[in-house]
Amino acid sequence: MPEIQSYTLNFGPQHPAAHGVLRLVLEMEGEVVQRADPHVGLLHRATEKLAETKPYLHSVGYMDRLDYVSMMCNEHGYVLAIEKLLEVEPPIRAQYIRVMFDEITRLLNHLLWIGAHGLDIGAMTVFLYAFREREELMDCYEAVSGARMHAKYYRPGGVHRDLPDRMPKYEVSRWRSKREVQKLNAAREGSMLDFIDAFCERFPASIDEFETLLTDNRIWKQRTVDIAVVPPERAIELGFTGPMLRGSGVEWDLRKKQPYEVYDRMDFDIPVGTNGDCYDRYLVRVEEMRQSVRIIKQCVDWLRENPGPVMIDDRKIAPPAREEMKADMEALIHHFKFFTEGFSVPAGEAYAAVEAPKGEFGCYMISDGANKPYRVKIRAPGFAHLASFGEMVQGHMLADVVAVVGTQDLVFGEVDR
Repeated sequence: MPEIQSYTLNFGPQHPAAHGVLRLVLEMEGEVVQRADPHVGLLHRATEKLAETKPYLHSVGYMDRLDYVSMMCNEHGYVLAIEKLLEVEPPIRAQYIRVMFDEITRLLNHLLWIGAHGLDIGAMTVFLYAFREREELMDCYEAVSGARMHAKYYRPGGVHRDLPDRMPKYEVSRWRSKREVQKLNAAREGSMLDFIDAFCERFPASIDEFETLLTDNRIWKQRTVDIAVVPPERAIELGFTGPMLRGSGVEWDLRKKQPYEVYDRMDFDIPVGTNGDCYDRYLVRVEEMRQSVRIIKQCVDWLRENPGPVMIDDRKIAPPAREEMKADMEALIHHFKFFTEGFSVPAGEAYAAVEAPKGEFGCYMISDGANKPYRVKIRAPGFAHLASFGEMVQGHMLADVVAVVGTQDLVFGEVDR
């Protein structure tokens, strides 16, 4: 037999969210990975430092750009920390809207994950199916905030505005006939809640489609079963959270264990894996999509029945109403000062965490009483997961590195903050 020499290999880019920002240096012996060294810092954007130079409200938009697949969940962690320091609680309707959009965001994240993970391993169709569904949810973001991705919708004290009474509609064009447009707009005739309700009715069938393509597919199982096994004790030691931790069999979910907003009123289950391999993490995330649909339906039902304010009635924290601002000089000055200088937050420190789609997204904030934070530290789930990369791929084949990048569900905006 010839002597197999070890050699070093630069790996990637592979995953759509790791396009040139993940540098993996692999030490190979033949086809087997002996060591993997992930290089962090190729995307460093200094989000935390930028947040320390601006009024509190100005940095909500920076949070969207961290994990740019789960935008509103990032905003949520940041806004909760500010609310803890201010000792305010948003109106109950705003809390329900936040929970509903957190779960819509979870669906958006998991749809991109299942599409990209499938594509990496060689399943093309699931990518197209997932993006078809994502498009509908992106329309909900657009309807409520005007932006498809970086919404800046959550605000300290509530949300920017109430849910709209109508959804944007497709228009007849040279690419779409009148008949096609009527079919596409069928679910868009009512309010936004009607649209989300209709989506929740048909989405479980789409999840079944994904499972038909993957769950019992022998190639998919060969590529994911017993790959990158992490035992529960080791998962806790490595700082895993979210589906990475639950895939290893640890039943930990902040929505149940440390409920925030109105999650304690919601009826849903925590899916948990048994083997801690790529396949289990896949099953956990697929089941999470089903549970998210359950939560969204409960929110829709409650929001239909209970109108009310969506922003706290405190003029130190909330801007004046737009109609007021257009008509009254005092309100215009207030509006200008509010959005340029912002509001001062009492001195103190707070940590707030949410169960983001990838795991625990936390924001630690110190205030010295000024209108901008003294210190912002973000606890992003992807950073801890990436740190375990070398351990997860050691002894596996080169092709399995791709499966591990997919199962970790990495987005580098939050890793290289």
